[in-house]
Amino acid sequence: MQYDTKTTTLQDLGRVVLGTFMVTAGTGHLTFVRKDFQAQVPDWVPLNKDTVVLLSGVVEIGLGVSLLLAKRRKKLMGQGLAAFFGMVFPGNVHQYTHHISAFGLDSDEKRLARLFFQPVLMGWALWCTGAWPTKRRQ
Repeated sequence: MQYDTKTTTLQDLGRVVLGTFMVTAGTGHLTFVRKDFQAQVPDWVPLNKDTVVLLSGVVEIGLGVSLLLAKRRKKLMGQGLAAFFGMVFPGNVHQYTHHISAFGLDSDEKRLARLFFQPVLMGWALWCTGAWPTKRRQ
């Protein structure tokens, strides 16, 4: 499987924006929105909620920096980031099903709308790294 791929300028810009978003979100896990992120950790997770938030923040910062510095293996990073977004999706479902207000999501309608944003992030990660399957002109 080939992981190195050429991306367009628009994809590269999207990768930089997403990388910056990930570093900012990861920093938030470690600092200013730590409690909000703890509210998203489902009760069935067998670790301390603060530990989960701290570990996921470190992972987000690492993924974000990797996206920002990517020269090679962008496709693999996109696949990994999309998988990460999939792994944290149960936290969004938990917030919705338990009616937990965090991040300004103070109604079921807002929390439900948030659920549809996760697939967008997954698609963005795949698209901006060239991992989204597309037809190539020969």
